[in-house]
Amino acid sequence: MKNLFDAELIETDVSSIQDKKLINKDLSPTKISERSWSTYNIAALWIGMSVCIPTYMLASGLIAGGMNWWQALLTIGLGNIIVLIPMVLNAHAGTKYGIPFPVLARASFGTNGSNVPALLRAIVACGWFGIQTWIGGQAFNSLIILLLPDWAIFSWGSAIGFLIFWGMNVYFIVRGIESIRWLESFAAPFLLIVGFGLLIWAYVNAGGFGPILSQPSKFETDGEFWKFFIPSLTGMVGFWATLSLNIPDFTRYAKNQKAQMLGQAIGLPPSMISFAFIGIAVTSATVIIYGEAIWDPVNLLSRFKNPVVVIISLVSLIIATLTTNIAANVVSPANDFANLSPKHINFVRGGLITAFLGIVMMPWKLLSDFSAYIFGWLVGYSGFLGPIAGILICDYFFVRKRVLNSQDLYNPEGEYKYKNGFNHKALISLFAGIFVALIGLIIPAVSFLYDYAWFVGFAVAFLFYKLLMNMNKANG
Repeated sequence: MKNLFDAELIETDVSSIQDKKLINKDLSPTKISERSWSTYNIAALWIGMSVCIPTYMLASGLIAGGMNWWQALLTIGLGNIIVLIPMVLNAHAGTKYGIPFPVLARASFGTNGSNVPALLRAIVACGWFGIQTWIGGQAFNSLIILLLPDWAIFSWGSAIGFLIFWGMNVYFIVRGIESIRWLESFAAPFLLIVGFGLLIWAYVNAGGFGPILSQPSKFETDGEFWKFFIPSLTGMVGFWATLSLNIPDFTRYAKNQKAQMLGQAIGLPPSMISFAFIGIAVTSATVIIYGEAIWDPVNLLSRFKNPVVVIISLVSLIIATLTTNIAANVVSPANDFANLSPKHINFVRGGLITAFLGIVMMPWKLLSDFSAYIFGWLVGYSGFLGPIAGILICDYFFVRKRVLNSQDLYNPEGEYKYKNGFNHKALISLFAGIFVALIGLIIPAVSFLYDYAWFVGFAVAFLFYKLLMNMNKANG
């Protein structure tokens, strides 16, 4: 670990590269003088991204699925500790070389082949953008109903709320990255305030934490529990599987490896566990208060009687969801789309592509119930992203021993050209990992492979890539 901490930062000069088709302002390596994020900054970034409505819904979704409070919290905590490992490892190259995720992927997939993992990751981000926008849109719709009660009878109210909130996101995308940084610093505390307010409400109205935390598990046997726990754990890892790939987009600004490693360790698992506990406690309380588990905080707030409290809470949710959505689900896919054609796609255009695809992916279906959210969405896409993580980590740490020709990452005729810009060994490994991870959806006898989709995909792609690259060295 000491060697990882002490890795020397490298500044790459790409000005001498004549062919600029792999370079633009957003993809260029950061200068060492631009790498100013401290441990605190990295931790604060994770706190801001973790404290969001999907985290709350993730926790309460486990309660709705049958877990008791400590089973749900243990599942979330373990999943986030596991995903922290690839998060820290993939972040290393970003900090050392100042490069974003799509550029790092060029080392293993090739200068053109890197578009395959970048697009897979970007499409998932579009889905997340849609999910967050739908949540914010429902909060906006609830706010309109509170101010104009007749709006409730309008059947298109939810859709209009969604489109209004979508437009708010697009406004900040068009204004550019600086407006997003301003929004981040302004809006960070709002969701924390709402979360703790709901926790106090739950404590008072459910008669303290005793009744809340005494709600038993609905699983009658150990077999029933494990059948639910295993895919749920995969879903918890899948929750941040996207960021575990593109974390270099952020850690390229870190001061050093110690800052990115400690910042992530301090910011990610504790924030997820803490805010998840709020979701768990409040959802458990709704079983006592309303006789059913209400895992959507917007739905829960709409049942409150005090209009002032509801208005303040909904406005806070709208602002907090806006800032989380843009930071977590626009910055990275914008870079991924820019990697397709750096000359023609910049941050704003990449962000607009993300916004439009977020509508096409119909997020209202992904959030139709906890089963679709956890077992369909989170577990399903983890089968695509786990193999990418396996290849990136294998290539950087075990094939290249943390040494990259950083200038050639931007050179179409350089070391990472492979064959016409594609490393077919990486693509074979990727598809092998995806196939094995998702085959359980088709063949019931091996459904356990899908339950472990991220882990299975990671392991298969890692081993395939190492074997194929070793064969390449032997033949060379």
